[in-house]
Amino acid sequence: MKKLAIDGGDKAIISPLPTFRDASGRSLGSEEIEQLKEVIESGSLSFLSGSKTGEFERKFATLYGVKTAVSVSSGTASLHTAVSYLNPEPGDEILVSPITDMGSIIPILAQLAVPVFVDVDPETQNMDAAKLEAAITSRTKAIIVTHIYGNPADMDAIMEVANRHNLFVIEDCAQAHLATYKGRLCGTIGHVGCFSFQQSKHMTTGDGGMVISNEDNRFGRELRQCSDKGWPRNKGGRDHLFLALNYHMTELQAAVGIAQLHKLQKMVDARRSSAFKLTELLEGSRVTPTKILPATTATFFFYTFRINPEDISVSTADFVKALVAEGIDCFLGYPGKMPLYRYPVIKDALTFGSSGFPYSLPGVENGARHRQPSCPEAEKACVETVCIWWNECLTREHVEQIAAAIRKVRSAYAR
Repeated sequence: MKKLAIDGGDKAIISPLPTFRDASGRSLGSEEIEQLKEVIESGSLSFLSGSKTGEFERKFATLYGVKTAVSVSSGTASLHTAVSYLNPEPGDEILVSPITDMGSIIPILAQLAVPVFVDVDPETQNMDAAKLEAAITSRTKAIIVTHIYGNPADMDAIMEVANRHNLFVIEDCAQAHLATYKGRLCGTIGHVGCFSFQQSKHMTTGDGGMVISNEDNRFGRELRQCSDKGWPRNKGGRDHLFLALNYHMTELQAAVGIAQLHKLQKMVDARRSSAFKLTELLEGSRVTPTKILPATTATFFFYTFRINPEDISVSTADFVKALVAEGIDCFLGYPGKMPLYRYPVIKDALTFGSSGFPYSLPGVENGARHRQPSCPEAEKACVETVCIWWNECLTREHVEQIAAAIRKVRSAYAR
């Protein structure tokens, strides 16, 4: 048996793998430079006088086949724009997964609504539709569905519950660009779809986001105004119809986005091809890749698999340390080694001063239960899931080395 790198042996991965953190793992080049050059030469870096932001929005809307696309400054901003559009009453409840980025929760709290955590399916790690019904109360207004790891959630089951209870559905597609569910693009199945273009995403503008929808004015406000200070700019002059933040995307971000959008399908295809190859190479290795539902197209933000703690002779944390030592860019558990509700901002209600809002608002029942829910599947997933950073520049040779490293560590720590 080969000596593990963590114990002084040779690494399974000889040279550093491509990474999303720099040019080695990102498809950035002359196309983006040409778009940026046009913006700089125009002297217009703002959407107010430039043309790139509008062009980016139109092209994104066309790609997704929707009526409206609103560019924003981040993925979190896209979700906050969607929640602001919903316009919940303080203390209203929004159902959300405990396995997602904090960017899915901040918009709920920022609107003084209460995030209610629904446990995940153990195989897909997406929100378990079978557990939605029990979480719904008279104050429930919406569901935020995260397509985690680029893996589509069970939207038919989720939409059936949502339609029966008249709930607004926001799709968090930050990790799921061009993912499909039964032939439909994720982000077009619910009422609003939200995207992130942060550095690690399938396409990037450094930071940035997009909100898409086939509806508008459902709640007495326009989607675009919800990221633009409630300003009805088409009226002329200054006016602010309701409280909303400024989440404008710059022309520089939009310029990069236009170039990246042209490459998106190719980048997604490359991620999928390398991920499926790794799954093939890991067959029989006693690791369990995250399940992909039938009739869906996963697009692999991460490549994820689970390790049964009872099958290895070390802790899962030490297992991951050994993988890192072999040269794999990975970590244990998403969003970390515990679900979101265990973080102080939620657990201790560190929100608005010492008020504890929204959990302490009048009429909010069981605020403590909302902060410490029972989500046993999420708890297990966070300490059993290995998340490998994935990107479009990973070659077959890279994947073979990753597979060899996983098999090496799995064999050394076999119980």
